[in-house]
Amino acid sequence: MSLINRKHLCPVFVALLLFTTNALAMDEAPENPIANPAATVEFGHARFSILTPQLIRMEYSSTHTFEDKASLAIINRQLPAPVFTQKKLGNLLSITTANLQLKYTDDGQEFNDKNLQVEILSEHKKIASWYPGKTDSQNLKGTMRTLDQANAWDYESKLESGLISRSGWALVDDSQNNLFDGNKDWNWVTPRTNKNIDWYLFGYGNDYKKAIYDFTQIAGKIPLPPKYAFGYWWSRYWIYNDKEMRDLVKNMRDFQIPLDVLIVDMDWHETYGFSSSNLTKDSQDQWVGWTGYTWNKKLFPEPEKFIEWTNNQHLKTALNLHPASGVPTMEEKYSEFAKAYDFKNTKEYIPFNMSDKKWATTYFDTLLKPMQDWGIDFWWLDWQQFLQDKNIPSLSNTWWLNYTFFTNMEKTGKRPMIFHRWGGLGNHRYPIGFSGDAMTNWETLDFETYFTATAANVGYAYWSHDIGGHISNDKPTDGELYLRWIQFGTLSPILRTHASKISLIERRPWMFPQYFFAMRDAIKLRYSLAPYIYANAHNTYDTGIALVHPLYYDYPSAPQAYSYKSQYFFGNDMIAAPVTNPIDKATQLAERKIWLPNGEWFELSSGTRLTGTAEITRHYALNEIPLFAKAGSIIPMNPDVQNLQQKPDHLILSFVPGGKGGSTELYEDDNDSTAYQKNHFSKRKITSQQLNEKSLKITFEPSQGNYAGMPQEQKFDLKFLNRSLPSSIKVNGEIQAISSEFSTDDLASIVHLPAIGAQQRVEITLEFSTSFNEQDKLFNGNKGFLSRVTKATETLKYASALTDWGGTLPNEVFMTGNIVNELLYHPENSLVYMQQLNTYKKSMAKVLLSIPNVGKETTEPLTHFLELDTTK
Repeated sequence: MSLINRKHLCPVFVALLLFTTNALAMDEAPENPIANPAATVEFGHARFSILTPQLIRMEYSSTHTFEDKASLAIINRQLPAPVFTQKKLGNLLSITTANLQLKYTDDGQEFNDKNLQVEILSEHKKIASWYPGKTDSQNLKGTMRTLDQANAWDYESKLESGLISRSGWALVDDSQNNLFDGNKDWNWVTPRTNKNIDWYLFGYGNDYKKAIYDFTQIAGKIPLPPKYAFGYWWSRYWIYNDKEMRDLVKNMRDFQIPLDVLIVDMDWHETYGFSSSNLTKDSQDQWVGWTGYTWNKKLFPEPEKFIEWTNNQHLKTALNLHPASGVPTMEEKYSEFAKAYDFKNTKEYIPFNMSDKKWATTYFDTLLKPMQDWGIDFWWLDWQQFLQDKNIPSLSNTWWLNYTFFTNMEKTGKRPMIFHRWGGLGNHRYPIGFSGDAMTNWETLDFETYFTATAANVGYAYWSHDIGGHISNDKPTDGELYLRWIQFGTLSPILRTHASKISLIERRPWMFPQYFFAMRDAIKLRYSLAPYIYANAHNTYDTGIALVHPLYYDYPSAPQAYSYKSQYFFGNDMIAAPVTNPIDKATQLAERKIWLPNGEWFELSSGTRLTGTAEITRHYALNEIPLFAKAGSIIPMNPDVQNLQQKPDHLILSFVPGGKGGSTELYEDDNDSTAYQKNHFSKRKITSQQLNEKSLKITFEPSQGNYAGMPQEQKFDLKFLNRSLPSSIKVNGEIQAISSEFSTDDLASIVHLPAIGAQQRVEITLEFSTSFNEQDKLFNGNKGFLSRVTKATETLKYASALTDWGGTLPNEVFMTGNIVNELLYHPENSLVYMQQLNTYKKSMAKVLLSIPNVGKETTEPLTHFLELDTTK
């Protein structure tokens, strides 16, 4: 049943909605490497293509022949011609846009600092300048191929340059890059034969988001991964058999750990005796057994049935590949491959040759397609061997493998996805990235927060790290480090635990009793945030701005946005600052220095409102994650789910206190096809507006757009953080009896709305008995405090029982903890209990320190754990 009958829809509005829906469904313009003639200026030995007001292509050719093919990095130059002027006087040329002023002298020489200069403008004023050979000393970096054996921050200097620089400009030199041949069946690499200069100058000042958007206009959009990719991935380099995999998944279910992706590392195939003590080289100069395509029937006797089982479990499955040896003679499919490829010497390995289209076609059709037909969903390409192609030396094998695997998967009709290392500029079009075999230490965890965000500077939005680290240095797994890594994974593009085949390493969360619940809570938080993450991932497709991106994108003028390197935006409405250092053993808290930009922010773990601009020091217990939402923001969330392929029966909208209002846009599509690229999706805008100090209006606008399988109505829970139960609820001006409850875990009131039709516009007005300002004061920080009180009380009980089996604790201790019970039974009195709690807090330190049967070696650390004022 919907809140509003459809017959009340305005006919004019319905017509407008249908027009909007049809407009959304129009296909996007195809990529075209030939620039708009109206934006092209050819002058002597040079050609300039004005692609946007901030972006210009600059070509020099001694033969007056210019390149119109797409390069591997740049695939689209057909953009609307921006407004610009040109002036020619003899051999002098000037071109001026709103943001650039180029001056060129055609003196018969290649571009140099004497014949070519560009000024970067803002509001018609010069803010920076560029000339050939100028060093970009303020480049903010991009990313790099891999973190294999990375020694944390030592790798910062090794990052490749990115498109974002405090210099106000960035230059992309495409002169040596290979080209695409333009084949419509399968666009293929062809070497660049000319020796032209081919440069792209981005001149944007500090409008970094515009620079990234312009890049995706010419280099291709960042695809939206299938929705399941944003769930939890299980991966481990370990010899599993069929039953062990089934048991592992059963354990996940029994421990209520959500799971979407199951990766089987290389032991799924025959390894022919491979081990670290038996590193025999084959004819391709690779380790025997490293490459393989024949299932190990001693581990998986019926592989097709195993994949059938994973499909029935609603798991997406990937297999690990090391293709460098080509096709070994002992492979089951060897003869079939040799025949299809017309390989005559059937006693020899068939060498790897992915740049040969016939070889590549045979590879996919013969070796991989049969397993894809069973239900293998994507491939983990673990290429660690020779980096350059043997036929085209300037072609990166990593880059080309990413391209061929991704574009071959496009033929299946599914939304393509691969899993491999970064190959270079342009590889943003082929997610997901595998960052390699990193070291296991706190420094690496800290570096990965910066590394992940900085990759946004080349559009590489989807790094996946080995959560927990890969190489252990012969040390057993540190449970605290693993927990904090999982928490970072929760707030990173992809959450995938992994490790090397080392017996000292453990990755199953239930094997860490002290940390298990915090680990599981972090994974569940990931699933709760999935609607928010998915909507921001689609925004990445639209704008080029990665889900995880640096603070300086939004605050380019703030020095702290550059210096707080391990903080980042997580979507548009939240800032993450993962804990990357161990707790203090006495206080059980980890210290974190944090910068909050201008405005009001809400710390989700504690329920504390904080004011920017400020550099602050905060402390976090093991189960707490530093995550700050903008005041007034609306965060769409899932209820408890075990899988992102599961369709929840309702969505939760979390309303962050503060501000005068906010908005969000619910994004939904079919989750697994490329139809979203043809605008087959829906968006629904939801706004909040504070009407006065005690009332709030929530508006659901009608959904725009549609997609296959789109539900015609949807239920919502409205979750108001740090708010008491509303005294009345109106729907479109009429009071209605709508159920509500109070969450003692989150200190939030929850309103359960009946289903709302997709085409309905609904206004919900909520009245509260106490002003928002007063509620903010009463609730502030109490969510985190009550959570810590529970743990502190347990510690005191055990300490007391050690010395006095009949002893007890002061009433004030029990009364503080009992507030949760009172809230459970009398939620209507939540503000009264908050007032009591705030009163208890003032004297709690004195109470703890005076407990007669518990020593100060216990109570003093607890006062710090509870962050109590010990001066009172």
